[in-house]
Amino acid sequence: MSRFKLYIEYDGTRYSGWQMQKNAKSVQGKLMEIAAHIFKGERVDIQGSGRTDAGVHALYQVAHLDVKTMLAPEIIRMKLNDELSADICILEVEKTHPNFHARHDAKSRSYVYQISKRRTAFGKPFVWWIKDQLNFEKMERASKLFIGMHDYISFADQDDLEKSTKVLIEDVELKVEGDLILIRIIGSHFLWKMVRRMVGVLVEIGRGKLSEKDLKYFLEHESPTPAKYTAPPSGLFLEYVTYDDEKMEKDFGSTINISSLNRTKRRS
Repeated sequence: MSRFKLYIEYDGTRYSGWQMQKNAKSVQGKLMEIAAHIFKGERVDIQGSGRTDAGVHALYQVAHLDVKTMLAPEIIRMKLNDELSADICILEVEKTHPNFHARHDAKSRSYVYQISKRRTAFGKPFVWWIKDQLNFEKMERASKLFIGMHDYISFADQDDLEKSTKVLIEDVELKVEGDLILIRIIGSHFLWKMVRRMVGVLVEIGRGKLSEKDLKYFLEHESPTPAKYTAPPSGLFLEYVTYDDEKMEKDFGSTINISSLNRTKRRS
């Protein structure tokens, strides 16, 4: 039995998430199905660095594949991509040591959320279009309250309440890129729907409907309020997963370009 490390990108629009589920199409399930077809008669197992919600995308999901094979990593990558639909792509495959575990060995994960300030004909599956004017400075200032170790029970879903809801957030960065507001969140791990609720609360602060005082309350007391502001999955991307002494790329940017076109008056 050999273990391989897979680097995967996917458009999560058509999937119920990464994690395999009964009677639902998942990214893990599709990969397992295709791997079983390629390695006929061999037992295969694929485990990811973490689940992503239904409709959430990945720029750099990491998984490990267990299978008995003599095929080279590059051949495995080619064979998987030959059978995968266009919305899942294996970027790289490498042989790894038998004890490597995509989820247990991960040190940190980063997500990027894309908010569009205008209607877009091309980027709709990958952004959250907000018609209201958002106060970027208020959002950026409030975002720093997330940094550090906090209990995210107010941002967790029922599925996570049986385990610890304490999460270490290493950094939160906001920037404007063309017609997009980008929010990058780096943490040790994330609870189900947690990032989308963090983004939703920041948006309400940007709208002026919530304040920094409200956010402090959510971090110090259990509250059902953040669930009401859960951001849609379309704008969320798993950006990167780090292992050992790897460092997160400092710079980050949008995954699509919906910058405003330069408009000039037509002269008659």
